[in-house]
Amino acid sequence: ITMEEILYLYDHYLKEFEATITDVLEENKIILNQTAFYPTSGGQSHDKGTIRRIVDNKHFEVLNVYKREGKIIHEVDKVGLKKADKIRGIIDWTRRYKHMRAHTAAHIISEVIHKETRALITGNQIGESKIRIDFSLENFNKEMFKQYINAANKIIAQDLPVTIEFLSHEGALQIPEISKLAIGLPESIQQVRIVKIGNFDVQADGGTHVKSTKEIGKLIFLNAENKGKNNRRVYVQIEP
Repeated sequence: ITMEEILYLYDHYLKEFEATITDVLEENKIILNQTAFYPTSGGQSHDKGTIRRIVDNKHFEVLNVYKREGKIIHEVDKVGLKKADKIRGIIDWTRRYKHMRAHTAAHIISEVIHKETRALITGNQIGESKIRIDFSLENFNKEMFKQYINAANKIIAQDLPVTIEFLSHEGALQIPEISKLAIGLPESIQQVRIVKIGNFDVQADGGTHVKSTKEIGKLIFLNAENKGKNNRRVYVQIEP
């Protein structure tokens, strides 16, 4: 699948789309010629929703979406879909929008902590209302993490615009600290998607985001843990 066929990379607010089934695997797993369904990746959970076959309006619930061998696989709740079927995909918007708010919030939290400590992300999990991020950080101080979340809330309140652009791998590497991940920017990614949050943060990222930080709402510090040598974990919730 090419980047042009991955609709969510360009429009996070796209709730419905039309597509053609290009392959059916194991009877209830399908591949589309284009999709707005987000597959589990980058710590963000997959979208759910409905696939409606246009010819007879039969509905199939999307239970799981994941990447395998460069393809995006959509697992539905029953068999019946066939190759060449025309479909309309409908995103579970409530779930998707919560993930968008949480993912943008995770970028702000990681940048606040990186600016203060130079720590990089070693793992993360972005759910519908809770965020977990692991950092390569030597010192552990729970009170400091509370202060970082307070600082993140101040950034959110500024109502900064969130924008997207695409750069070549070489162009992306010209931006200082383009990746906040400890593993860095994979060589395999030739066209890099850049997410900017005002003048506060720039990161290479493939997830879904809100258009403005004010859409996130307020972050609530839940806990911070010492997870062993140079590994600190913070848990944050977003107000409903």
